Amino acid sequence: MKEIILLRHAKSSWEYDVEDRNRPLSQKGIDRITKTSRRHKNIFENHDYIFSSPANRAFHTASIMIFECGFNFRKFSIDETLYTFNFEKIVNYVYELDDSFSKVILVGHNPAFTIAANQLGNLSLNNISTACWVKISFFESTWSEVHRVKNIEKSQRIH
Repeated sequence: MKEIILLRHAKSSWEYDVEDRNRPLSQKGIDRITKTSRRHKNIFENHDYIFSSPANRAFHTASIMIFECGFNFRKFSIDETLYTFNFEKIVNYVYELDDSFSKVILVGHNPAFTIAANQLGNLSLNNISTACWVKISFFESTWSEVHRVKNIEKSQRIH
């Protein structure tokens, strides 16, 4: 069985005149991912690895989640491929994951994550809100073949 968690980055700040990938989290975003991490620690537990987009807001979201849940930063890395808004790149990323991983957390961006969740999980989500996640469990034992959904869970926005 394989499990993927798509965690959308927390709310970013538009206060600064910086390039998109350098936009930081807002205080509201920091507060929300802190609450999400604490409330849903059980969802994130027992992961094999966490991969994040290199965008500041995604990397910061992942870092807060890892810290708040007490996870090991050695099971975390940044992957340039995840800085995308194209769902096909996310779906292909999932298909190409190392089969030694059973449960992986990806931290990234919309609309790619919402559409990828819909494709992978046969869902019809309108939007994965900031600091929210979708967890999809598959029957298959290899990432390249995942398509039969065993279970789907998703978070609600925490205020």
